[in-house]
Amino acid sequence: MKVVILAGGLGTRLSEETVLKPKPMVEIGGKPVLWHIMKIYAHYGFNEFIICLGYKGYMIKEYFINYFLYNSDITVELHNNKLDVHYSSAESFKVTLVDTGIDTNTAGRIKRIESYLGDDETFMLTYGDGVADVDIPKLVEFHKSHKKLATLTSIQLPGRYGNIQTNEQGIIEHFQEKPQGDGTWINGGFFVLNRGIFDFLQGDMDSIQWEKKPLIDIANQNQLAAYKHNGFWKAMDAMRDKIELEELWNNNQATWKIW
Repeated sequence: MKVVILAGGLGTRLSEETVLKPKPMVEIGGKPVLWHIMKIYAHYGFNEFIICLGYKGYMIKEYFINYFLYNSDITVELHNNKLDVHYSSAESFKVTLVDTGIDTNTAGRIKRIESYLGDDETFMLTYGDGVADVDIPKLVEFHKSHKKLATLTSIQLPGRYGNIQTNEQGIIEHFQEKPQGDGTWINGGFFVLNRGIFDFLQGDMDSIQWEKKPLIDIANQNQLAAYKHNGFWKAMDAMRDKIELEELWNNNQATWKIW
């Protein structure tokens, strides 16, 4: 089963980094967040990826073209242009990199990769900026058992600020840092989709957001299921998110690191 990753957005809320590189190439622990996402899937044996490129997509192409060298010990003899590779830790990824347009919205990007799916009836889709410890095989089994066109992974966000309770004298009696949110489940990506979703991507989709029309139309046809994920999930939307993810990685608390 192939994994499609949306990696073409501008990432304007992370402009400190994305002015120089596409958002999926922003690093956590010295590796692009895109690599972290791919490692999550690869841990469960899903090694074939289709990456939807857009903004500065050539940088993602260059990364994978040179991946072997980046992750190898080498000796270069300059006088005869000889290269010896002594050790390589390259991944067993098969990566198809598809230019889906600089300004194309997410529905249009998905539509443009249909021909690269081959004969696969089912595929997976996620965003190029979110990591989680989702149990992918359980997600796939959930999708198959519910027999719907689409399954998304739903998550609950923690509150952004600490919660305090005080007595009448102003003394804090209870404090909870970043408590769970208001109980609302939201779309966390990590989709499993059947080819039938392309029936909802007819016509010009270049300006259409996947979540704004196609996914709503699929839900209105009673063809969208939600797999509830109670574990870790984090999207790198802004610099504070990158800092939090970096701290988790550096402190060996990166629970998405399941490999």
